[in-house]
Amino acid sequence: MPAIPSGMIEPIWDQFCALLPARAVEHPLGCHRRRVPERVVFDRLVQMLVFGGAYERIADEACSATTLRRRRDEWIAAGLMTALHSLTLDAYDQMIGLQLGDVGVDGCITTAPGGGELAGKSPVDRGKQGLKRSLVVDAAGIPLGTITAPANQHDSPLLEPTLATLDAIGPLPTPMTVHLDRGYDSAVTRQRLAARGLRAEIAERGKPAPLTAGKRWVVERTNAWTNAHKKRVWCTERRAAVIAFWIALSAVIIIVGRLIRQAWTRYRWEQRPQRRP
Repeated sequence: MPAIPSGMIEPIWDQFCALLPARAVEHPLGCHRRRVPERVVFDRLVQMLVFGGAYERIADEACSATTLRRRRDEWIAAGLMTALHSLTLDAYDQMIGLQLGDVGVDGCITTAPGGGELAGKSPVDRGKQGLKRSLVVDAAGIPLGTITAPANQHDSPLLEPTLATLDAIGPLPTPMTVHLDRGYDSAVTRQRLAARGLRAEIAERGKPAPLTAGKRWVVERTNAWTNAHKKRVWCTERRAAVIAFWIALSAVIIIVGRLIRQAWTRYRWEQRPQRRP
């Protein structure tokens, strides 16, 4: 069973392949083992993201666990996954259009049994090691930026650095409304948003606020899409750079999936699915 349908993984690979630096096909002396093809490593890493398996469980005769780690680190050092995420957002914006007039921000706590640079005691899991990701999405739920922090850090201090990830997108519409849950309901939060020229739509503490009452529900849905990638739920990585790599790959897959779904009713292409994804 493939980790991702071929109609999604092929365009992702084509763009990622274009970002790969040129390399010599063979060693000049001809005395070294042949390099494992980039596509083989890429497919194994996608399987790791979706199924959440360890490197040793995904590795096989074609690609060892050591090769997976080394190639992953090469791609991190070259900034390939960050560049791929940026290109994917640009493609979605050109073909469908990002809805930046309304954005949603929310946090989500996941487990980190191995600890690491970003792990902290989880307040919802008996103090075990965990991570918190603070995510900002547009009005359609497209992931725009993510900040990772220890699980015991409150959502409010993460709001400003999370919104700062939008600076990479370019000029933002004015006015722009930020939709938040009651955990952000404070005068400090409103002051921070006002300083950035943003309007606040925050659920009030002590009052019932159904999830679908406003435009905040899309960020909850995107968190659910992200949690379908089990590597993001059960994170055994210890380095912040590696965690950022998986975050970017997960976002790319979600964006391409939404792009194909939205483009199905607007465009025609050779590999267009028979049914709407």
